[in-house]
Amino acid sequence: MSEAFEPNEMVLRFRERAEAVKRRGLPPVEGPDRVRFLEAAKLDFQDFAMLGDATATLEDGILRLEIDLRPPTT
Repeated sequence: MSEAFEPNEMVLRFRERAEAVKRRGLPPVEGPDRVRFLEAAKLDFQDFAMLGDATATLEDGILRLEIDLRPPTT
């Protein structure tokens, strides 16, 4: 790698991936394959969205991703 690693750029890529999962269409599959595809898409979105919401820091070569999973207070 010639450039320095930017953790916030990585977080932005995960946000973009989450949006891409929401926009992607369904392939022409039916039955159990369709159910598996939809379940995988749901998990992909969840994972990418969580990482896209992370606060990223890089300290002394250690990448730390902080994700607040507490329910919002109203």
